[in-house]
This record gives sequence, C-alpha cells and structure tokens, in this order.
Amino acid sequence: MTQQRHSADFVTGFATGWPEDKPDLIILSLTTVNGRKDYAITKEHAELIAKTLKATAKNTKPMKG
Repeated sequence: MTQQRHSADFVTGFATGWPEDKPDLIILSLTTVNGRKDYAITKEHAELIAKTLKATAKNTKPMKG
C-alpha cells in the first residue's frame, strides 16, 4: 500500500459517511479554505485516527489569550 501524507491549512469542518456499496469503508471528508478532501478509510484506521486525536487533545494545553 502506498503511504501518502497530506496536511490541511486549517480544518473548518468534517463529516463521515458509509458508502452503501462498500460498508467496510468509512468516508472522511475534511473541509479547508482550499476546498474539500475525501478519504476512504477502514474501521481500524478510523479507530486509530480517533485514538490519536483524543490523546493529542488530552495532552494539549489551551492557549492563554
């Protein structure tokens, strides 16, 4: 499998969905100022992404303004 890396300037919204003809995949849509990117990911990848986001959020201190 080819590994690709993408980064977003700033994610302004996201959505997930399950294609009717591919129930084993989840579609993750990320919206940025540059447009929308759609990614097809497996349940295992979705769980890893969620776990990573949760750990990152838990270990990040809010900025003082």
